[in-house]
Amino acid sequence: MPPALMLGGCNMVLLHPAGDMARQQSDLMIASVILMSLIIVPVLIAIGVIAWRYRATNKDAEYDPEWDHSTVFELVVWAAPLLIIIALGAMTWIGTHQLDPYRALTRVDASHPIAANAQPLEVEVVSLDWKWLFFYPQYGIATVNELAAPVDAPIHFKLTSTTMMNSFFIPSLAGQIYTMPGMQTVLHAVINKPGDFDGFSANYSGHGFTDMRFRFHGMSPQDFSQWVARVRAHGSDLDVKAFDQLNQPSRAEPVHYYAHFEADLYHRILNRCVDPGQMCMDKMMAMDAKGGHAKHDHASDGAMPADSSMTPPAHDAATH
Repeated sequence: MPPALMLGGCNMVLLHPAGDMARQQSDLMIASVILMSLIIVPVLIAIGVIAWRYRATNKDAEYDPEWDHSTVFELVVWAAPLLIIIALGAMTWIGTHQLDPYRALTRVDASHPIAANAQPLEVEVVSLDWKWLFFYPQYGIATVNELAAPVDAPIHFKLTSTTMMNSFFIPSLAGQIYTMPGMQTVLHAVINKPGDFDGFSANYSGHGFTDMRFRFHGMSPQDFSQWVARVRAHGSDLDVKAFDQLNQPSRAEPVHYYAHFEADLYHRILNRCVDPGQMCMDKMMAMDAKGGHAKHDHASDGAMPADSSMTPPAHDAATH
């Protein structure tokens, strides 16, 4: 009874997600457990049966000291696990590609594909010590420790970090993905139910790690539009000076709204050139690609070269 009571207070969010990506991951996890149980459960039952049947006090049990081989027994012992491993491997291989966080969504849910003209909601995520900063470039707003998205709308996350490596995780929405300084990771997801959901860092990043939490709101399109209007009405400006203050380590940071932010601020955070006088990493790489002989004009302005189509070092980042 005590374990049952304790487990009764658990929130089985991984088994009851609200987003299609998380639902597919949950289905994969459940199917994997069922497949493994096909061999694990019979083995556990056999341990008890054999221990009981061949106990020392059971004089009726058959005793055959000359026994050394059984073709049927060998077939069961080797063939059943092999078939399960093959099935698990195939299912995991397919699921790994279908649930790749870098892969654009093809469906809203199991019965609704993504419309051909659907534009995803762009969200740029920055993990700081110890809080989360979210940019909405399509709306020109930013928030701290609060995230919102319309229901059934694809979301395209771009993620990076300022100092420490963290892991962005909203269990109801999708699997976790790392954020790392000077690197960009990508996550595609969709929320299918309205509600308030927990988000947090799943990677230890210092003594303020336990307070690095935020709320994710799944909203109707109308409610999302009202939320954007509220952020614009009550938000301040996020410039370099305000970001430098925000970037200072803090714990249990309250929600902040920013009605405006500098247009290239996320790019400068990603390329580690927020402060004046710092050369952006993408510009440095562009110079290296030209043999290091490129002119240094405007090297400290923090802007991307007009002819540069380089992507910051994003695709080396590890994902879950």
